[in-house]
This record gives sequence, C-alpha cells and structure tokens, in this order.
Amino acid sequence: MLYYRGCTAREKDQNIDYSTRYLFELADLDYHILENEQCCGSVLLRSGFKTEAIKLMENNLKDFKDELIITSCAGCYKTLKEDYKKLFNVDLNVLHVSQLLNKLMIEGKIKVNDNFNNLNVTYHDPCHLGRALNVYNEPRNIIEKYTNLVEMKNIKDKGLCCGSGGGVKSAYPDISNTIAQRRIKQAEDTECDLILTTCPFCKLNLNQNSKKLKVLDLTEFIAKAIKNESIEGI
Repeated sequence: MLYYRGCTAREKDQNIDYSTRYLFELADLDYHILENEQCCGSVLLRSGFKTEAIKLMENNLKDFKDELIITSCAGCYKTLKEDYKKLFNVDLNVLHVSQLLNKLMIEGKIKVNDNFNNLNVTYHDPCHLGRALNVYNEPRNIIEKYTNLVEMKNIKDKGLCCGSGGGVKSAYPDISNTIAQRRIKQAEDTECDLILTTCPFCKLNLNQNSKKLKVLDLTEFIAKAIKNESIEGI
C-alpha cells in the first residue's frame, strides 16, 4: 500500500502526515511512502497548465503501478481517481484516507473511545471529495463514533467551498478569505466546539480565517482521541 501524502501534508502541514502514519502503524498496515514524491498534477490542471500537468502525471505513473494508493488530500484523490483515467485511460486503485479508516474501524483495527463524546463537532465537506466523488458518509461515520456531530446549513452536495481550491487562494486571496469566512460563520451557527475536515487545503484556509473555532484534519482528531490528548483551544 502506498501512502501518497500530497504536497500540502508533505510540506505545509506535516502533522496530517504524522497523524495518518500513526494510525496506519496502529492498525499494523504494511505501507510505504515515496521519498521523491511529486505533485499529483491537480494544481496545474485546475489552474490551466494542462501541458505541464500531463508531463508531471506521466512521470508519476511508474510509481503508481500495481499499488493501492491512499491519499490525505481530497484534490489528490480526485486527480488520481478521475483525471489520470481521463488523460491516460488508467484505472488507479485509490482510496481517500477517510474511506480506509472507516473500513479499519468497522474491522476493529482502529479503536474507538469516549474521550470526546461530549464534544460538538461539525464537518466541512471538501469539494473534491464530496460533490466531485460523493464521499459523504465515511467521514461522518467516523466522527459520530467519537463525538456529537452537528451539521451546518449547507452540507454534502449542497456544501460550500472553503475558498482555497482551483488556484483561487493564490490568485484572488481576498475572495478566498471571504468564502472561507462565510463557511466559518455557518460553523459558528451550529455552536460547535470544533471543525473537522478531510482536505489539507480546507484545513489551512478555514483555520486562517477562523478567530474562534479550531479546524483539524480528521486524522489528527482520531490520533488525539486515541492518545487521549487535549485539543488546544477547546
């Protein structure tokens, strides 16, 4: 099994990488990473650099052959699942980490405890994971095992973007921040204690625009629950 970390978890938010690997090792999974891991090509594709993206993706294919690929990033998941097939007619065997963790919990390989069962948590659906590929239930199944899930007004196929995808954060930061602040307001309206998501882009942009609520990746939260670690700011 290949754990494909993605650029953001690998470079900008390594706690997602560490937490994911902690959970894999806890479940006694046989996995490996790519020491020379390259971008999946998502950012180039979404921002209009298709020729450059194809060149990069072609170089990646040799590393993906015959692998079960697990991704932390919703954007990586969509790219590996859909775009490689469209561009190269290749069916990659890929799962988002939330899908794998849900399976491991059902099998009893990841334990559940009640350390945070009094916590009200809301979940933000990443665009690439949710509306693009209809992965809605697995993250929620996990969250409900540990906490009290309180939903925002717009969820699942009606969910709102975090404002960070498609190059918007780099090209139009003010617009990106405004979009994130609107989503944070919806989270605040639930009176939740914490926001969870399943995309490093979403985590970073929502955190940067939240004054009161902390945003964690789902893997970080599960790792903290298992270790019985407190969540700073709660």
